[in-house]
Amino acid sequence: MSRFQVVSGKGGTGKTTVAAALALALAAEGRRTLLVEVEGRGGIAELFGASATPYEERRIADVPGGGEVFALAIDAEQALLDYLQMFYKLGSAGRALKKLGAIDFATTIAPGVRDVLLTGKACEAVRRKDKQGRFVYDHVIMDAPPTGRITRFLNVNDEVAGLARIGPIHHQAQSVMRVLKSPDTAVHLVTLLEEMPVQETADGIEELRGAQLPVGRVIVNMVRPHLLDEEALSTASGARRKEIAKTLTRAGVTGSAALVRPLIAQAAEHAQRVGLEREQRAVLAGLGLPTDELPLMGEGIDLAALHVLAGELRKQGAGEEEAS
Repeated sequence: MSRFQVVSGKGGTGKTTVAAALALALAAEGRRTLLVEVEGRGGIAELFGASATPYEERRIADVPGGGEVFALAIDAEQALLDYLQMFYKLGSAGRALKKLGAIDFATTIAPGVRDVLLTGKACEAVRRKDKQGRFVYDHVIMDAPPTGRITRFLNVNDEVAGLARIGPIHHQAQSVMRVLKSPDTAVHLVTLLEEMPVQETADGIEELRGAQLPVGRVIVNMVRPHLLDEEALSTASGARRKEIAKTLTRAGVTGSAALVRPLIAQAAEHAQRVGLEREQRAVLAGLGLPTDELPLMGEGIDLAALHVLAGELRKQGAGEEEAS
């Protein structure tokens, strides 16, 4: 089971929700998980009904059986200060540089530095051990950038390593890449059963594999239920709609123009959607990856809904695959 699980997905697919549910699922049976946010949107705190997550690891949820979920919103500036202290012992000097604006310059202008710091901090949490030599966290889950940027975000350390061939920066980049390209890591992609998200998922998987980054699962989010059985779907989408209208009218349903026709049109629309979803499922099946499906939560997402989604992920074995 991968210890570092990266969750990406096209914008609007609910990747932050899936990352949070995955953290709860993996915290079952007394395990500890760390849920990492790197985009500074505060989405994790909102999902768990907590105040904004500071730059510190804090517990945000308990799981039946003794499991715990911790959260960390990684701030690039603070991560750079940590880096300067760790490798150069420049704690006070780093704070002085921050006052001069140099830290902000380095994390927003210098190519690749920001992403190295964000991924590096997460990988440090993956490797960290306590005094007894046990891993502090059983799993680290990252709510990562969208699919279109995920390969570059994760692979930027290789680019930096190529530019800095000696010294601490080189060592840091190589250390991060050893974690990211190891069996300890899996990159999951979240999608919807719609053409554009599915195509972006397929493209993202190809890019990740091209960069030799380990792909995990495809997680289909917000799956709507089928309201009609196969016979009804066939009828609603076929040429028997006029016959249905006549039958309903004979049965005493009056006002066919005002009532029956809109109902039949709605059934036909549902049948069309089911057909399109089946097409997208076929595309996803062709990707050759484990696929999970999570239901659309009609009342919105809160902590109770996250636990429901976590239960669905546990049933489907999310997190148990070998990275590929």
